[in-house]
Amino acid sequence: TCNNTQRTALLLRNLGFTAIPLHGQMSQSKRLGSLNKFKAKARSILLATDVASRGLDIPHVDVVVNFDIPTHSKDYIHRVGRTARAGRSGKAITFVTQYDVELFQRIEHLIGKKLPVFPTQDDEVMMLTERVTEAQRFARMELREHGEKKKRTREDVGDNDDTEGALGVRNKVAGGKMKKRKGR
Repeated sequence: TCNNTQRTALLLRNLGFTAIPLHGQMSQSKRLGSLNKFKAKARSILLATDVASRGLDIPHVDVVVNFDIPTHSKDYIHRVGRTARAGRSGKAITFVTQYDVELFQRIEHLIGKKLPVFPTQDDEVMMLTERVTEAQRFARMELREHGEKKKRTREDVGDNDDTEGALGVRNKVAGGKMKKRKGR
């Protein structure tokens, strides 16, 4: 959902990744801005709803991660088609739960191929849980604050869809101050 792309972008920013959201509730100019920042490699992660699954040619997409398995098998093909463009190689990862098995099997049937399974390593995941939980808590706070600002001013506040506001929150997660960038 649009809200999940926003929240996940903030979460990743709080963990030190340069992430930017792209979704249908953004204005066209902000969508183009997000896309251009990703294309220019100013952002390493683009979090998108299906608004980005068709019609975009971004040559340097190395990995597509599906957090939610698409309900329509053809949407899966369009999503993973964002990677490995123009003869390049790429990876597509889809998180699958026990509730998604039927959808997953439909995709395998459509593409005529059995997809490999990569089980999680519980001990590796558990090592990161505390840090991710803290970053997630700050991301939710940031979203709430941004929502309250929008309600108060009844207009969009700057370019917060880029989650630049997460820099202040990231200071709290990282436990340190960040240098001010030129031009700010």
